[in-house]
Amino acid sequence: MNIHQQDPEISHLLNQELLRQRQGLEMIPSENFVSEAVLEALGSIGTNKYSEGYPGKRYYGGCEFVDGIEQIAIDRAKTLFGVTHANVQPYSGSPANLAVYFALLNPSDTVMGMHLFYGGHMTHGLPVNFSGTLYHSVQYQTRKDGYLDLEAMAEQAKTEKPKMIIVGATAYPRVFDWKALKEIADSVGAFLLADISHIAGLIVAGVHPSPAGIADVMTTTTHKTLRGPRGAMILCNGNPSTPLKTVERTKENIPTLIDRAIIPGLQGGPHNHQTAAIAVALKEASTQEFKTYGQQIVKNAKALADRLLEHGFTLVTGGTDNHLILIDLNNKALTGAQAEKALDLAGMTVNKNTIPFDPRRPFDPSGIRLGTPALTSRGMKEEEMKQIGDWINEAVIYWKEEEKLRDLRKRVKDMTDQFPLYPNLQY
Repeated sequence: MNIHQQDPEISHLLNQELLRQRQGLEMIPSENFVSEAVLEALGSIGTNKYSEGYPGKRYYGGCEFVDGIEQIAIDRAKTLFGVTHANVQPYSGSPANLAVYFALLNPSDTVMGMHLFYGGHMTHGLPVNFSGTLYHSVQYQTRKDGYLDLEAMAEQAKTEKPKMIIVGATAYPRVFDWKALKEIADSVGAFLLADISHIAGLIVAGVHPSPAGIADVMTTTTHKTLRGPRGAMILCNGNPSTPLKTVERTKENIPTLIDRAIIPGLQGGPHNHQTAAIAVALKEASTQEFKTYGQQIVKNAKALADRLLEHGFTLVTGGTDNHLILIDLNNKALTGAQAEKALDLAGMTVNKNTIPFDPRRPFDPSGIRLGTPALTSRGMKEEEMKQIGDWINEAVIYWKEEEKLRDLRKRVKDMTDQFPLYPNLQY
């Protein structure tokens, strides 16, 4: 019995969500469209099997085939990112970061991460998050122009002496200088954690520098620019040793510490269907087609940014080097929340977002965040980005006029009809 017969209410909502994705422009930079092969793996019988432990070292029987799946995912991750150790079991990005904290630090140790309101992530030390309650969090921020201030970071690290520095962002439109950041971490004897969740696909495509071999450990989600299922990986160098009762927190022991933090430290059985889907996505990411795709993401982001600048928008840092754009709406007479709602009515999905030194509150900030990964997955290129830039400008001008926004939505649908999404899928 299929889902339509078994549960028509859920079937209807899934089909409505499918229609929303098909007919709109998905521009939240942390979202993407997976392949049908990834969808198939994610809905596979792997979900039926418990497999606590690691390949060849399980607490359950009957794991020979899920062992094979996980080992393939591990091997592909190591090859793709140029590391010698990969853990593909974290349930998502926040648990992956939690595992690194658990592995390398004691509660109340000092951690230095990028402030959420300046482009960072909750797990980088937000006071209400585990990272800011279980650990002594000190937060760095950008300059007023939106760029990281490496000199200020170095001084802050010298003063605070953190045990770990986290670098990575959810709303930073420029590249990271990993070598300079490692020098800061080394200067105070801190571990350097590179959270590459947003840029993993761009690193694979060669359009963003990689922290592999520089950072002590990397975490990444698999569902953003990497275009895989919702999940995460922890990547590092070295080889895990036979677990002992006590493992010293040294850089040489990071692989062992990470594996022990995942299980038995924080998680039980891995999600084997998710692991299978990650493996499929990693195979896709190893192709020349994916590299071309990643390059096009950046080309599209730059084309969209240039068009928005032509329309008088203020962009944080003045543009972008990666997949996302952060718009300061202070010169446009509306807030981020108002812009998000207007664009949604017009069929364009973005998210409200704080900007550096934002005078407004997070639930009604001064900015919006948008990106090009999902648009690029549909096959759109620079010409479409120029048109989308024009439509964003139109929606912002007429943000109070619902009739005009709904008319704009029809034009958006005309474009999306030219780039079909999952044409054979139905629930």
